[in-house]
Amino acid sequence: GRTPATFGEGILSALGHPVIGLDHLAAVIAVGCLAAAHRSASALAVAFVLAMAGGVVLHLHGPSVPGAEILVALTVLALGLLMVLHRDMSAGAALVLFAMVGVIHGYALGESIYGAERTPLYAYLIGLAVIQSVIALAATHVTRSLVRRSPDLSAVRLVGAGIAGIGLAILMQQIIPGA
Repeated sequence: GRTPATFGEGILSALGHPVIGLDHLAAVIAVGCLAAAHRSASALAVAFVLAMAGGVVLHLHGPSVPGAEILVALTVLALGLLMVLHRDMSAGAALVLFAMVGVIHGYALGESIYGAERTPLYAYLIGLAVIQSVIALAATHVTRSLVRRSPDLSAVRLVGAGIAGIGLAILMQQIIPGA
């Protein structure tokens, strides 16, 4: 509940936040699953992570963005729906989408490190990049394994429905007090 003050606290905060923050975890998994459809899946996942780091920096040095958590919920909902509908998108379109989602999520994640000194801030960025890369690349690998075994995309669509449900639930919490 406080701003990290040491390198270790920065790393721990970074490793924990995207995992215990269900909205951020759902988005990273969705990015990995959607990236799996492309030969450049790893590059797309890394682009998301770099954009997310840019979003953290934007939060620390840029203007305040009202309703950032609503934007986060909307991106989770949209990513889940894309998985459910299984819409083919070009690698370029995926790159643009992942970059936008990454900046939005990074901006929101930046709140937990706002006001920190340089050492914990750098540790946070390193830890965040590592954990999000691992999750996105793992989701890519699992999705590709599922699709190789069976061309039936039911399992991927089911995960997408769960992600969309998380996005919708978090959106409702943001716009309806006490939901």
